[in-house]
Amino acid sequence: MGAKLVLLVTGRCSSNCFYCPLSSEKWGKDLIYADELRVQDTNDIIYEARMIDALGAGITGGDPLEVPERTCDYIELLKDEFGKRFHIHLYTSKTEPSIIRDMEESGLDEIRFHPPLNTWDKIAGSDYADAFRVVTEGKMDLGVEIPVLPGEGEKTKALLRSLGELGVQFVNLDELEFSETNWMKLRKKGYDTKDDFSSAVAECDELARQLLDEDLDMSIHYCSSSFKDGVQLKNRIIRRAHNVAGDWEMITTEGTLYKGVIEGQDLEGLKEGVKEQFDVPDELMNVDYEKSRLEIAPWVLIEIANDIELPCFLVEEYPTADRLEVEREPL
Repeated sequence: MGAKLVLLVTGRCSSNCFYCPLSSEKWGKDLIYADELRVQDTNDIIYEARMIDALGAGITGGDPLEVPERTCDYIELLKDEFGKRFHIHLYTSKTEPSIIRDMEESGLDEIRFHPPLNTWDKIAGSDYADAFRVVTEGKMDLGVEIPVLPGEGEKTKALLRSLGELGVQFVNLDELEFSETNWMKLRKKGYDTKDDFSSAVAECDELARQLLDEDLDMSIHYCSSSFKDGVQLKNRIIRRAHNVAGDWEMITTEGTLYKGVIEGQDLEGLKEGVKEQFDVPDELMNVDYEKSRLEIAPWVLIEIANDIELPCFLVEEYPTADRLEVEREPL
C-alpha cells in the first residue's frame, strides 16, 4: 500500500554485511531520515507521516538498536500521535534481551531480525535463539528478514528449517540489489545484474522459487526489486503527491508532479511580469527560491513560452522531500 513511513533512525551499524545497500550519504553516519526528508526535530517525523497518510512505520538503519533510547522515543512519539493501531515494525541484527524488552514496552508491534550469514546454518545455537525466545514471551510479532544470496542456497535452507522451531512467525526474502556502496563487493563475489535494465542480482528469482517451495512451519514471502519500486514505492509517492501538489502542478499516473518552469534571477519580478503580461492568476504560479525558478502550470507555459526570453521547461519530479527531477523538456 505504500502506507508505512520509512524511518531511518541512524546510519550506524556494527554488522558490516557485504551486501548492505545503504547510500554513502547515510552509511555509518548518525543521521535521521523520515522517507527522503532529513529530520531536524521530531516535528519532521510527524509531518512526513501525515504527508503520506501513514498507517504505520518501518524503523530501519543502519541498525536502530545502535541508538535504543532514540528508537524508543520515536516509537512512543508515533504511538502517542497516531494511536495504538499505527503499526510499527523494526529491523535489527542485535540480540540484547533488555533492549528488546524496552522496544516492546515502548509500543513496538513487530521485530524483524537480520542474522548475519555466518549464523544461518547454526542459528539454533546462537544468541538469536535466545532473542527469539524473549520476543515470543511477549506480545510482539517475530520475523526474520534476509536477502536472497545466490550460491548460499543450502545455508539459507538450513536457516529456514530451524526458524519455525524457534518460534519465528514469518520470513521475508528480499531480492538482492546492486547499489553505489555494495557493487564492488558483490562483483568480487561473482554476482551480476539480471539484465541491462535492472540493478537486481541474477539468479535471485530462481533461488527464491526453490526457497518458497520449502515445507516450513511459518509464512515465507519474497519481495522482488520490481515490486518494491513499481508498487510499494510508487504507492507511497502517489499518497504524498495528493498531499503536496499545488494548483500549478499535475499529478501523473506514476505519482510524479508535472509542472512548467521558467528559470531566472529576479523571481518575484518575473512572477509579477508574467501575471501582468499574460493575466496568469497567482494560484497557478509558485516562486521556488531553492531551485531559482518560477513554477507555473504546464498548460499555461505551453501557451506563453514563445513570448518569454528566459529558459522555459516542462519538468517532472518526485513529490518527495528531495524533489528528484526525472524528466525535463525544453520549450
